[in-house]
Amino acid sequence: MAAAPVSAAQAIGEYLQSPDDLAKISAYRKKLEKEKASIDARLKNGVKEQIQATREGLRKLMGTRDNVQAIKDEMAAMERQCMDPQNAVSTFDQISRVSMVHRNFESTEEMVNNLLEMAEKLDIIERLLEQDSADILGPSENLLAIHYQLNQLEAFRNRTMHQAKQASPSSRATLQRWFERLNQIIAGFDEYILELARNILPIVRAGYPDVVVRLIKIAEVEGKEDEKAIVIRLVKKAAKWSAASKFKSMQANARVIKHYRSKITKAIADSIKDKFQEASKLDEHDLGAFLSKLTWVYQDLIRIEEEVVPCFPPEYEIYSLYVREYHKNLNTVISNFVAAGPEASTLLTLFDWLKEYKQNMKELNVPADLLEPPLLDGKEQSLIEEYLQLIVKKLDEWSANLMMTEVTLFTRREDPPEIDGDGLYGMQGAVILFQMVNQQVDLATESGQGAILARVVSETNRVMKGIQDQWVKTVEAELKKQIEKPDDVAGGLVEYCIALANDQIKSADFTEALLARLEPLVSEKYRVTINERLNDAIDGYLDVAKKCTQTLIDMIINDLKPATKGLFQQVWYDGIMVQIVETMRDYMTDYQSYLNPSLLELLIEDLLDAFLVFYLNALANSPKLKMPAATDRIREDVGLAFAFFSTLKPANEVEKYFEVVELILALLEASKDMVFLSFWSFARIHGPNINFVEGLMKARGDLDRSAVSDVMESVKRKVKEEGLKDPPEPTIMKKINIQNSFSRFLRT
Repeated sequence: MAAAPVSAAQAIGEYLQSPDDLAKISAYRKKLEKEKASIDARLKNGVKEQIQATREGLRKLMGTRDNVQAIKDEMAAMERQCMDPQNAVSTFDQISRVSMVHRNFESTEEMVNNLLEMAEKLDIIERLLEQDSADILGPSENLLAIHYQLNQLEAFRNRTMHQAKQASPSSRATLQRWFERLNQIIAGFDEYILELARNILPIVRAGYPDVVVRLIKIAEVEGKEDEKAIVIRLVKKAAKWSAASKFKSMQANARVIKHYRSKITKAIADSIKDKFQEASKLDEHDLGAFLSKLTWVYQDLIRIEEEVVPCFPPEYEIYSLYVREYHKNLNTVISNFVAAGPEASTLLTLFDWLKEYKQNMKELNVPADLLEPPLLDGKEQSLIEEYLQLIVKKLDEWSANLMMTEVTLFTRREDPPEIDGDGLYGMQGAVILFQMVNQQVDLATESGQGAILARVVSETNRVMKGIQDQWVKTVEAELKKQIEKPDDVAGGLVEYCIALANDQIKSADFTEALLARLEPLVSEKYRVTINERLNDAIDGYLDVAKKCTQTLIDMIINDLKPATKGLFQQVWYDGIMVQIVETMRDYMTDYQSYLNPSLLELLIEDLLDAFLVFYLNALANSPKLKMPAATDRIREDVGLAFAFFSTLKPANEVEKYFEVVELILALLEASKDMVFLSFWSFARIHGPNINFVEGLMKARGDLDRSAVSDVMESVKRKVKEEGLKDPPEPTIMKKINIQNSFSRFLRT
């Protein structure tokens, strides 16, 4: 539906919608004047071009009318000349019949002689054709001679068969048998012509461009003959039969249209297609190898421009034909390779090659319109997405298969872990994973694009984080089964946790090396992303290693539960620390032998913390302590533990851990009136911890309720006076869990 016309008021209203717009009238006016001038100029140019086109059309129409009139005049003159003799000469009919009989005798004699000589001529032609076709890349010296002789014989055949239209069927069949050999040789010559067309470039490369010139000359001659035959047929079809019957040439023409030019161009196109198909079959499953060998494409185009193009008339546009066909078939082959799902490395190789192809074609000055549509429809960037999707798929598949194997080994524990070159327990996961990762990263690096490398690193990080999460869950599940159903699980969890922890450190080292290798290769824009992703992966590996060492400690604590339940109970006074220390020593012997030294150091520190936590927890929640037997026993316990841990760490470092126990012992040994001094020393380091201190005082067997109340009153007063607060950095006392009075009552 046509849009409603817009009035002037409506048009002005669109510009003047508020009072402030009045100030812009001058600017609007100039803008509209410019738009009007532009539209007027375009209309003027359009009208001018239309008038010129119309004038040219009228001129051609007038010329055509003059040509038609001239043809009519000539036809009328010819008709008058044909009619005049009959009117002027009374015996013209007799003369005409005698002349016709004479012509028929001559024609018959010529036909008989030609038929008799045809076999000999065909022998010569056949021998020459065999000689030339024996070497398709040869000089073809007889090409024009063969064509001339065949052309003459073919014209004779056409005339003879046309004249025999009124003959009996048997006569026509006899003539057809006479011409059967000629037809076969003509068909062979046509095939030879097409074979030459399929080998134009090899012929030129062999040093015979004159063969191509002769080939095109034959095509030109046959093309003109085709045009004549087509025009005569059109005239015969359009004219009345009585008028057409006066032109003997029309009756004699029974030519077979050959279309040599179109057949030659099609043969060229087919030969290019066959050439690309043959090249692709040689490297059917290796696109990279196929692309690396395509320098012949550029060499061919250079040879075509320099040596083939001069052999053809300009109207053939032969260079354009070759370029378009090369480009089209190259696109087809590459598209087929891509559709077959090549390797990720091949996609990057193809991406780089496409850029190189564009640059090479530009250097060869190939017009851009001959390279339409672009290879892969100009969607080469989609190769990167396809490459990344393939990387994601491969990494997911590989990591899933790897983890299935590794987790199965970890959970079944049918054989002990492998021992690496350093004599430590290890697993194969880190080595295998980073072989895959480095392979993909190296491919991305070869692309020379920071964006691709950053994406690959991000996907690698995703896979690594997934593996890390899976290991954490697996370790947690195995520890739970070990604690809840120790008789139903396979042995060797300690050894495999050590192996896994070592594997995580190895992975962190591999990741750090990868980061150091990649950072110098990219710009700051992508360096930040790569740094963040790989550092995140390193942190994840260290977290898993930490989980493993914590699990190793948890297994020690779990085995110590029967002994730790007796701490500060009646049995404790008889001495149970030896059992605890020996249990830890047994575990640590394996840890020291097979655990990574850096992890071992962290594990010892964590084990020290864990020991102090369960010991101080037991003390904080103990029943009434027998004084001074309890403090004596604590000193013996500390001595045993200190001696054990001093075998794992330097004694001066171990002392720092046990300082808290010494401070607590001072609280236990201090007299009622001097407790606040010991408390001051304790609180300055660990904070007030009022609940802990109060529980400790209540547990002292040498203090009654009144004494405990007095002590706590002096302690709280000291806290208030000195403004004691918790330290900025939490100490081990933050991990001590104080039970309520009822729970402590139940323990007794």
